[in-house]
Amino acid sequence: METVLITGTNRGIGLEFVRQYAVDGWRVIACTRNPSTAGELNQLASKFPNNIQIHALDVTDYAQIEKLSYELSGETIDLLINNAGVYPVARSTSFHQIDYDGWRHAFEVNTMAPLKMADAFCHQIVKSNIKKIVTITSKMGSIADNTSGGSYVYRSSKSAVNIVMKSLSIDLELKSVIVALLHPGWVRTDMGGPNALISTEKSVTGMRQVIDDLVHTDSGKFFAYDGQIIPW
Repeated sequence: METVLITGTNRGIGLEFVRQYAVDGWRVIACTRNPSTAGELNQLASKFPNNIQIHALDVTDYAQIEKLSYELSGETIDLLINNAGVYPVARSTSFHQIDYDGWRHAFEVNTMAPLKMADAFCHQIVKSNIKKIVTITSKMGSIADNTSGGSYVYRSSKSAVNIVMKSLSIDLELKSVIVALLHPGWVRTDMGGPNALISTEKSVTGMRQVIDDLVHTDSGKFFAYDGQIIPW
């Protein structure tokens, strides 16, 4: 049975990743900040008790990440999905209105935590047969695609994680670990809003296909959920 570790699983894209992988028979290590308030995740785990394990994890708490890695030190993790992310409110990300404390927090969650997760769980990933690390980023982190300006906080945190994961793909090449970045599309979630173009099911189904198809020559690349390459 393959094992996937996913962060940010209490709702939206993360929850849908948990559902789809559990349905397909994977063992899912589902991480969320507050399991006691993750009602839908707990309901899903009750349907798949042999497939889903829920763990408390705040990805900005690096001691907690290390503790979880120690608890799972004997495990083999085939796939790590860095899904946890934040999207600061629009009014605090426009020119002259930057929330600088929020900007620091966005970098902690969106940029620094994915690398910390990869570092902490590298041993378990290298032991596996699949050896893949995927970070959910955004097309808004593409410099080439930015024609509308604004969104300084979110754009910069996603551009930063893109280069972090690109470097990681090079550093883990000798360990045969594939590292990729995925844009989920504009998805109808609490973050994406009700007017977004696609459902979580369509987004995650597409991203899972991209993940399945990843080969070593894809390491370090930036894909959309439909498999299209996104320019940096």
